[in-house]
Amino acid sequence: MCCLIFSVDMSHRQAADSVIGAVEASGRHYRDSLPMIASENILSPLVRRACNSDLHGRYAEGLPRRRYYQGCEDFDTIEEIGISSAKRVFNCNFANIQSTSGTNSNMGVLKALAKPGDTITAVSTADGGHISHARMGAVGLRGLNLITYPWDLGRMEPDIDAAAALIRESEPTIALFGQSVFLFPTPLAELSDAAHEVGARVMFDAAHVLGLVAGGQFQDPLHEGADVMTGSSHKTFPGPQGGFVLSDSDDEKFQRRLNSGIFPGVCSSYHLHHVAGKVVALSEFEAFGEEYASDTVSNAKALGEALASEGFDVLAEERGYTASHQVVTRHGEVDSGAGRDAAATLEQAGIITNMNMLPGDTKALAPSGLRLGTPELTRVGMGTDEMQDVARFFARSLLEGEDPKAVKHDVTEFKGDYRTVRYCFEPGPAYPGLD
Repeated sequence: MCCLIFSVDMSHRQAADSVIGAVEASGRHYRDSLPMIASENILSPLVRRACNSDLHGRYAEGLPRRRYYQGCEDFDTIEEIGISSAKRVFNCNFANIQSTSGTNSNMGVLKALAKPGDTITAVSTADGGHISHARMGAVGLRGLNLITYPWDLGRMEPDIDAAAALIRESEPTIALFGQSVFLFPTPLAELSDAAHEVGARVMFDAAHVLGLVAGGQFQDPLHEGADVMTGSSHKTFPGPQGGFVLSDSDDEKFQRRLNSGIFPGVCSSYHLHHVAGKVVALSEFEAFGEEYASDTVSNAKALGEALASEGFDVLAEERGYTASHQVVTRHGEVDSGAGRDAAATLEQAGIITNMNMLPGDTKALAPSGLRLGTPELTRVGMGTDEMQDVARFFARSLLEGEDPKAVKHDVTEFKGDYRTVRYCFEPGPAYPGLD
């Protein structure tokens, strides 16, 4: 990575050139590294083409054929194709493809289904819940009373009996499930029964696992009791930045509430170029998604086993480490900052990860763990054999104390064979314009 020093005397053009230089430097950094942040992915050439279009500056408030602006006929076609495709991909009766992120989707659904002062149950951030499920995020923004589930550390999921009892006792307006650290399917059928008994709506945040759900490789929340499912379009679902709101309900009033939660609830215009990219990604997912989801999970399982074989403390050993795209490792005592230090060392060695709180940690900036993901490595053609190589790079960097520069040299050479984006209609450069 280059280091750019900004001067107050720099001309306007120099400032712009410096930004473009930093953009290109970032692209080279990822191209030559092993990107393993679980929430990231890359774009196919066709998705990139849709995103890099005139739509980037256009507005289309409202729903297809019911807009507040003129000039939307072509975008109506795009959104109609996308809604139909999303209903097929997720096997559901309702799809809103307008939201600009997974968090934005959550905000819209919370606005649609709850009012300030209502109670919501969710996974604690300390146990892997997303920040939008917390008082610091969308739940707090909506003014909801948050109660978190008891956690089963060995299984890395809500304690089924205790969580069901909590739901029955607290009688929430919304029972929210889903996590940011997401290794195994949620026991949703059992817990949604408890929620529906007390009149709660069940909301499932599938941001991380949405592509695995759509590819039939994880669980099927909308047919296991969830009234509504939200998700991101840029993690295991390999599209551009954006979100989804999905439901299998055929209740038109409920569908209108969900649509209104997004617009005018939390969106004005909703980044039409990204919506177009989402629609292209949906079409590609219909063709290649099952294979991509399967390969992503297979790679994560192989990575977990390989890291454990190298001597790392990989969580959930008794369950086979993972059933998703994620692997979680512990690198020291609780709140020791060992995860932060491991992530910094790995980046010096050309491996991009993120530190992560694990159960027991209380310091978000000094956690003990790493959360690792396989979506991007899979997307550029790596398979289970390559996960053994990746684990070896980890061991050389963190267990054997090898000079990170030497490891980085080998990582860059290794990555040189994996720079083509796959599982799409037109395979092409994963990091375009840099070679």
